[in-house]
Amino acid sequence: MTGSSSSDAPPRAHPSVDDPLVRSLSEGVGGPIGTRAGRHPWWTPLRVVLALTALTFALGMVQKQPCVATNWQLQYSHMCYSDVPHLYALRGFAELEWPYTSDEQVRARYDAMEYPVGISYWAYGTAWLTHVLSGSPEIEPRYETSVESLRGQPEVLDERLLFVMINAAGLALATLVAAAFLVGVNPRRPWDAAAFALSPALALTGLVNWDLLAVMFTAGALWAWARGRPVLTGVMIGLGTATKLYPLFLLGGLLVICWRGRRWRELGAAVGAAVASYVVANAPAWVTGRHEWAHFWSFNADRGADLGSLWLVAQQATGWVPTPGLINQVSWAFFALWCTGVLLLGMTAPRTPRLAQLGFLVVAGFLLVNKVYSPQYVLWLLPLAVLARPRWRDLLVWQAGEVFYFAMVWFYLGSYLEPAGGGQSGAYWVAILVRVLAELYLVAMVVRDLRRPWHDPVDPVDPVDPVDRPDDPWDETDDEPDREPALRSA
Repeated sequence: MTGSSSSDAPPRAHPSVDDPLVRSLSEGVGGPIGTRAGRHPWWTPLRVVLALTALTFALGMVQKQPCVATNWQLQYSHMCYSDVPHLYALRGFAELEWPYTSDEQVRARYDAMEYPVGISYWAYGTAWLTHVLSGSPEIEPRYETSVESLRGQPEVLDERLLFVMINAAGLALATLVAAAFLVGVNPRRPWDAAAFALSPALALTGLVNWDLLAVMFTAGALWAWARGRPVLTGVMIGLGTATKLYPLFLLGGLLVICWRGRRWRELGAAVGAAVASYVVANAPAWVTGRHEWAHFWSFNADRGADLGSLWLVAQQATGWVPTPGLINQVSWAFFALWCTGVLLLGMTAPRTPRLAQLGFLVVAGFLLVNKVYSPQYVLWLLPLAVLARPRWRDLLVWQAGEVFYFAMVWFYLGSYLEPAGGGQSGAYWVAILVRVLAELYLVAMVVRDLRRPWHDPVDPVDPVDPVDRPDDPWDETDDEPDREPALRSA
């Protein structure tokens, strides 16, 4: 009979013992944790990670304070820019317009939301709450005012600030939920989520846009798959895709894992749940305004080379301006080749990759060749990266490139990088290349872990003969406790 006592379970990994960088830093506070160390009765890993996440997010809010104090007049010089306040008036939320209304007067006055439905619903909901907490201001007189004049009205400025505060509170909650999910992905390694909680990128970019909503669903998908719940995994992926496109790419990772394990029923359940949840989430927008619903797709298809992309570097450095159609074709062709490479890598790896590893590689490939690479897109990779390669050194090298780019992009937009003699801002090209190289470094580390699993911090194997090792390390002995089947590939 298989035992289930806690003494049979593998020991929990402690960062001060498991991670070389943390171990060396721990020497200043007493050294690595000892074998006889006990556990605090209240400060569990989950509570510690949640507290660290709250602290990091609070620092991010403080970082935005100069913009709040000056009505976003210092947004570039103080690097505190956010899309949230600007869209309150520019997308009709000051008049509480439904993002998917097809009313001709509204559409003549306001552009449709350029985001997927999840973000649009969230923005509308927080705008409605803003109006309620503002005392339900009269909206009709605003129809007679130009949008530019409306943006400067004191009443609207007060509402905009409240709108930002409500969104910050909601995104903070979403971040805490994401951190809790990450703690629970691998019960043996809850401290891996601390790299998410203490991420500099999280503090700097968490409030730039609403991307943290998709991060929450991505972390939820990782947790659900680790718990052997393919339907819930699909629901998380579907809702995440309805919020930002990139969670869809997790299905590619599931394909590799299920193909290797012949787990076709689980794959079908996850894909079916993802499609169903995506359709349900999009239905209200599609029914009330098909043209407005399609604006997200047409907007992204028609845009050219934009901020942060290698396409922008090529365009500015050579003077060649590729058409949006050409960029789309080349980008999707490269991404298809990249995904094929990830598929082959996953199928030929000595053991089944984890979903976080495959998801990280696929999303990284999408971002590297995308025609826009906004500063907050680092959040797309963050929950995947901290589980794919839970080593502080490598994560900090990657995020150092992101922090450098974060500073440079605002200086670029504020025209602080323009050469005195005129011309293009070559320093901004350097920032883009540094960011890409830092990301490729982490990609290389994850690929090495897949090809040589004895380097994998999560579950290293014997380097002498890793290929002959059983695919599931939990099945090596008969006295090991039963594990949920998806935990190995989480």
